[in-house]
Amino acid sequence: MTNAWSLLYDVMTEHSEYYYDTDRNRDPGMKPWGHSDLEYQINLNMNKDSNRYKYDEDAILKELNDYITGTYNQHYSAGDDKIQTLDLIEACGDGEAFCRSNILKYASRYDKKGTARRDIMKILHYAVLLMHFNDKNAKRETYPQ
Repeated sequence: MTNAWSLLYDVMTEHSEYYYDTDRNRDPGMKPWGHSDLEYQINLNMNKDSNRYKYDEDAILKELNDYITGTYNQHYSAGDDKIQTLDLIEACGDGEAFCRSNILKYASRYDKKGTARRDIMKILHYAVLLMHFNDKNAKRETYPQ
């Protein structure tokens, strides 16, 4: 089925003769020769969105990063040397078990205290910490690209 979007896709992507007419070595901020401002803007937006996550994972990862960063202002520490309780737990060899247990705790109480999103953030934070202790204590896994 041919519609305006499929025609636009053909013009703006590598399937198009216009795609190959541009000089690939030029400054990315420069418009391709013979393209209008509108064509150029559409192409920029298509390229930007082509790497976008389908389920807004990029925004969620940013929120998680902001949440984790914010927790460092809230942690209790033992004395002036800023040793966190988790450091002491890990020194006893219980870091992985502690993180797993906290994941189970927050998952089991999910949305029972009116803080569903905060519970998810805590689960994800402990999952990141669990990965840290797993990497520290075991051979790191690799994933095919």
